[in-house]
Amino acid sequence: MKKRFLAATLAATMTLALGLTGCSSKSDSQANSNKKVEYSANIPEKIAKDTDGVKIMVIRKIGGDDHTAQFLAGAKKEGQAMGFTVDTFSANGDTAKFHDAINQAMDKGYDGVIISHGDDEATVNDVKKLVDKGIKVVTFDSHAGIAGVKGVTMTSQDDASLAKLALDELNKITSSQGNLAYLWVDGFPPMVARNKVYQDFLKANAGLKEVDRFGVAAADTSVQTQNAVSAMLTKYPKGKLNAIFATWDAFAIGADRAVKEAGRDDVKIVGIDVSNADLQAMQEEKSPWVATAAVDPKLIGAVDLRILAKKIAGEETPDTHKLQASLITQEQLKKAGKAVNMENLSEVVPGWGKSDEFKEAWMTELNELFKK
Repeated sequence: MKKRFLAATLAATMTLALGLTGCSSKSDSQANSNKKVEYSANIPEKIAKDTDGVKIMVIRKIGGDDHTAQFLAGAKKEGQAMGFTVDTFSANGDTAKFHDAINQAMDKGYDGVIISHGDDEATVNDVKKLVDKGIKVVTFDSHAGIAGVKGVTMTSQDDASLAKLALDELNKITSSQGNLAYLWVDGFPPMVARNKVYQDFLKANAGLKEVDRFGVAAADTSVQTQNAVSAMLTKYPKGKLNAIFATWDAFAIGADRAVKEAGRDDVKIVGIDVSNADLQAMQEEKSPWVATAAVDPKLIGAVDLRILAKKIAGEETPDTHKLQASLITQEQLKKAGKAVNMENLSEVVPGWGKSDEFKEAWMTELNELFKK
């Protein structure tokens, strides 16, 4: 979430050419839909006979972090490979801009909309309006109330699996004994799910005790976390704090900086989510960040796009879908013998970034038709 909500490393953005004025955004509409092609009978009629070409909008409430950039890139690449026009927008945490973007998208002729991290009741109402206008909708990590809107697919990372993978590793490195600091923030569906697993974990492992916690979702989450963890390290001298569980990589980044700065080799960090910045930090010499559980954000965007394409084609789709997590350890990264980033992580973690979920034969055929 990850990484997930509002990280401090702000990505470069452009003004949205669709009239979404005043918003931090990215819009790279493609002319693929104008390319003259001969569709076979295998291509769904609703797509083959769309004379204007399929148009999709991806709107994300959070932004400024690597996870957001990769999520949007994954959706855009998957859609463009099928000849669709895909526009993306990140509100960078601005609630008003987020909802304004959705409302404006209703009048821009889109066939489908992907909404990411719509965490309030207003998002539920927005989704209802989109569906009432005949626009297909897929959401990611959004308000549970959307489940009541017929025809929408709600996707998420398997947050219970993410938390379990991370906590099992934390249990392993601490030998089930020691004091923990917990970095978590309430109010987001993924965080609620992760917290439930964490609470059950503490009950099942009496030798591990939470002694401190911190959490905030803001534009400077990593900086605030670094300051908070620095204070914890002063409060708990060597031997009094053994590990930190960071439920979002923005937390882990700040904690990593604080532990390194304090020269504390006795404190280990286990996190959730991954990005290029995270991988770089984990590979630095004497890094305390020993493991993170994650789902490839590009794959999340791609799978969401496939589900939306199936909806536009009139095909059956599930009400919910969870994407499976993987554990990435510092030990795996070191064994690679080279710098590991998001592009070559699949060489280190088996199955990373690969999934044929919801990939239909007609999508593969479109890929061939619109291959550059």
